Amino acid sequence: MKKMRNDPDMLEEYDFSRGVRGKYAKRYAEGTNVVVIDPDVAEYFPDHDSVNESLRHLVSIIKTRKEVERHSGKERHPRTGGERTQDARAAS
Repeated sequence: MKKMRNDPDMLEEYDFSRGVRGKYAKRYAEGTNVVVIDPDVAEYFPDHDSVNESLRHLVSIIKTRKEVERHSGKERHPRTGGERTQDARAAS
């Protein structure tokens, strides 16, 4: 296969004669987040909408939990999530 003189990565067989310049530029500029879900988890989510809905519910639970903790004065350990005692807070 011959390569084009201008660009060594482009083969002469590529035909851009009917191409549209910038067709996907807006979508590309908006960006995307692709996450690969392990098969054992994916079997519970038939499509991207179900994943997004579940994650939104999880975010809601996390926000509620943080609000409750903030108002109760309780602090969670950053790694374990367990409650920190007054003595542990004073030692850190």
